[in-house]
Amino acid sequence: MRVLIVDDDKLVTSSLKMILESDREIEVAGTGNSGKEAVDLYMELKPDVLLMDIRMDEMTGIEAAKAILEKDNKAKVLFLTTFSDEEYIAEAFRIGAKGYILKQNYESIIPSVKAVFMGQRVFGDEIITKIPVSLNDSKTKHVKNTFDLSEKEIEIITQVANGLSNKEIAEALFLSEGTVRNYISVILEKLNLRDRTQLAIFYYKNM
Repeated sequence: MRVLIVDDDKLVTSSLKMILESDREIEVAGTGNSGKEAVDLYMELKPDVLLMDIRMDEMTGIEAAKAILEKDNKAKVLFLTTFSDEEYIAEAFRIGAKGYILKQNYESIIPSVKAVFMGQRVFGDEIITKIPVSLNDSKTKHVKNTFDLSEKEIEIITQVANGLSNKEIAEALFLSEGTVRNYISVILEKLNLRDRTQLAIFYYKNM
């Protein structure tokens, strides 16, 4: 199994090389220190697994992985980072990374690389607990910004998608039925939708 290591800290890169090469099944095909190098080296070396940091100069690991996956959708990218930011985790999931583990769990590096090579997805325990929140928050933020929706409008869309009537929504959100009707009219106009059914479909497609 051939692995490419990319991290902006050369000491980390050297340490990872030593750790991985302690296993006879693993060969380190090359090392790099930036996102741009990751893209160039991946295309040149075609490793079985790319083990890469996220925060790097010139181009982040996320951006590099996206560029690589656009050219080779079978690329196996495993992120190894000190950052468990929900935004990074959600983005890693979205672009198709095969794993996301934290550097402090160094004992899991070799098993994770092997698992990714075998076609499994690998996300550490600390990461798994953040995944649902990350994806939902990230999607909601995207929808709010794209369609210029308020927090209250997002709440009402969610309640409509859950099958609640105007009366039930009013009770749940402490509003009058008239206010809920007005909100729904404004939301339908903003989203250029015809009725509540289309609004529910919008929710399941986008949120």
